[in-house]
Amino acid sequence: MSSIEKAPQVALARSEGGAQADVVVVFADTVNTTTMDLLGKFEKPAGGFVLIVGNKWNADYSEAADLRVRAVLWRSDFSHAKLINAICLVNSGGAYFPASLQGDLLDHVQRVQKEILAPRGLTSSGLTSREIDVLRLAAEGYGIAEISRELSYSERTIKNIFYGLMKQLNLKNRTHVVSYAIRAGVI
Repeated sequence: MSSIEKAPQVALARSEGGAQADVVVVFADTVNTTTMDLLGKFEKPAGGFVLIVGNKWNADYSEAADLRVRAVLWRSDFSHAKLINAICLVNSGGAYFPASLQGDLLDHVQRVQKEILAPRGLTSSGLTSREIDVLRLAAEGYGIAEISRELSYSERTIKNIFYGLMKQLNLKNRTHVVSYAIRAGVI
């Protein structure tokens, strides 16, 4: 029995009988499109994937996020303690990435924002900056007329923004839209 199997927070088990794993650990020398295709064939684990990577990351970060890659350990920096820590973090909704990948991930997010979302008037939340301004003021207690004056839009425009958000997000009323935006970290 290895030290991983003895760790009190982690139990290794084969997924049999269609049982879904909480966290799946995958070894790959290089993470590339082939690796992403392989991960896509697995049922997505509830917590996510932990990848132990030999030497290179040559995959799209957005695709990795969609596939639920939540942790990466470089093989050269691998230890059982780091693996246990990564598994526990992923299982509890967290993530574990080496500093070198964190910088690359932030650069990727910035590029997506600048080159894809901003030219279309969107933010990373999928909302326009105008919608976010309206939500921010509503969260501060402003009424429709006050938001209209503050942003120099008609009251009809403000009401249409709220209606559009309620329809887009399948929410019940303005209060529901504002509370959703707060919980989602949009405002």
